[in-house]
Amino acid sequence: MSGLLAAFLTSFVITLLIIRFKHLHERFSADSDLTGPQKFHKAAVPRIGGISIVLGLLAAILIKTFDLGLGNAELTLLACAIPTFAIGLTEDLTKKISVRQRLFFTAVSAACFIYVLGPQITSLGIPFVDLLFTIPFFGTLLTIFAITGLANAYNIIDGFNGLSSMVGIITLLAIGYVAYTLGDTTIIFLSLVMAGAILGFFIWNYPQGLIFLGDGGAYLIGFWIACLSVWLCYKHPEISPWFALLINGYPIMETLFSIYRRKIHQGKNAGAPDGIHFHTLIYRRILRATHFDSALSANARTAPYLWILAGLSVTPAVLWSQSTPILMGACALFVGSYIWVYRRVVRFKTPGWMRV
Repeated sequence: MSGLLAAFLTSFVITLLIIRFKHLHERFSADSDLTGPQKFHKAAVPRIGGISIVLGLLAAILIKTFDLGLGNAELTLLACAIPTFAIGLTEDLTKKISVRQRLFFTAVSAACFIYVLGPQITSLGIPFVDLLFTIPFFGTLLTIFAITGLANAYNIIDGFNGLSSMVGIITLLAIGYVAYTLGDTTIIFLSLVMAGAILGFFIWNYPQGLIFLGDGGAYLIGFWIACLSVWLCYKHPEISPWFALLINGYPIMETLFSIYRRKIHQGKNAGAPDGIHFHTLIYRRILRATHFDSALSANARTAPYLWILAGLSVTPAVLWSQSTPILMGACALFVGSYIWVYRRVVRFKTPGWMRV
C-alpha cells in the first residue's frame, strides 16, 4: 500500500509542478503543433507527463526496496524500461526522433527484459503453430516484436485527453487481479504502482488536458504492460497465452487496423499519421458536431467510448484467463465487432446507441 501511495502522490505532485512552471520549459516541452491530423488541442501543452510516471514508479520501488529489502526484479524492470522512456522523452523535447528510432530503442528494452529477467512467449496455444518455438530464438524474437509493438500501440491510441492513460489503468488493474488470484505478489505490485503513477498524471490530464503523456509516457506504459502480460503467462503456464493478446485487444487492434488501412488500403507509409483512427472518427463524426456547454468538451467525451471498447476485450480475458478456446472465440468476436462498428462510423451510418 505504501508503494501505491508513493507512486500516486509522487506522480500527482510532479505533474502539478510541471504544469505550474511550464513557462520555464514550454519552449522545449510543449506540443505547439496545432495543425496536424491528430492534433485536437487549441493551445500549447506540455507533453512530458511521462516524467511524472517514471518518478512515481521509482519512488514506489525504492520504498519497497528500503522497507522490505526486496525489489531486485522491480528495479530491473524499471532499468530495462530506460531506453524506451529515454528515446520517447527525447522525441517529446526535440520533435526529431523517427518512429524507426523509437522502435529500435524499445526493442533494446525488450531484449534487456528477456535477457535479464527471462520471460518470453513460449506458446500460442495452437499445436501445429507451436512447433515454431522449437526454432532457436523464435520465442525471443517474437517476444521482442510483441513488446515493441504494444509500446508503439499505446502511442498510437494516445490521441485524446485520458484515452491512453485510462486504458492503461484498466489493463493494469485486470492484470493485477489475475495475479492476485495466482498469489503473484511481484506482478501485483508492479501492476498497481504503475496504475497509481498513471492516476497521479490522469487527474491533471482529464478532462481539461493540462498536460500530455507524450511519447515518453505512452511508450513507457505500453512497454510496462507488455512485459507484465508476457511475464504473467510465462510464470503461470495455466494462464492461456491468448490472455496476453486479449487483455491488450484494443491497442493491438487499433495498430493492426491502422497498418492495414494505410499500407494496403491506401498504399501509404504505415508509420505516417492520419486522421481516421477509431478515436478520431468518434470525435469528428459523433461528438464534434454536438454543442457542449460544460467543461467536458468533445475532446474529453471521446475517451469514454474507447474505455468501454477496451473493457470489452479485458473482461473476457479476466473471466476466462485459463481457457484458450474461449479466449480465441472472444478475440474473434472482438475483432469482428471492432471492424463492424468502424465501418458503420466511417460510412456515416453510426449506430443510434453510440450517439450522444
